[in-house]
Amino acid sequence: QAQLVQSGGGSVQTRGSLRLSCAASGYTISGNCMGWFRQAPGKEREAVAALSTRTSGTSYRDSVKGRFTISQDNAKNTVYLQMNSPKPEDTAMYYCAMRTGYCYTWSDSSSYDYWGQGTQVTVSS
Repeated sequence: QAQLVQSGGGSVQTRGSLRLSCAASGYTISGNCMGWFRQAPGKEREAVAALSTRTSGTSYRDSVKGRFTISQDNAKNTVYLQMNSPKPEDTAMYYCAMRTGYCYTWSDSSSYDYWGQGTQVTVSS
């Protein structure tokens, strides 16, 4: 049974940066699709980014393109979300997720098999 353990959340200002980590255990991330999602109070969960560890291909929602970067460290079995120049509207609970295979329909949260526990990110101006 895979487990995803997140770390790295917290408070950050708009001119700062933050890196979220998602460490997998019991399952290798290699060859799978890793995603980051977020959910703000009163809003639906939305996809932020995804990474195909098989092809190294990445996908991002439009509002974070150029500011967020998803990356992998296979040796550490960990995926990261680097958040640069965050905006107050990025404030949310962030979740990492994993599913086997490619990242087709990467933004569909129901297609992911495993989820991290969530980490809060709060952005202030």
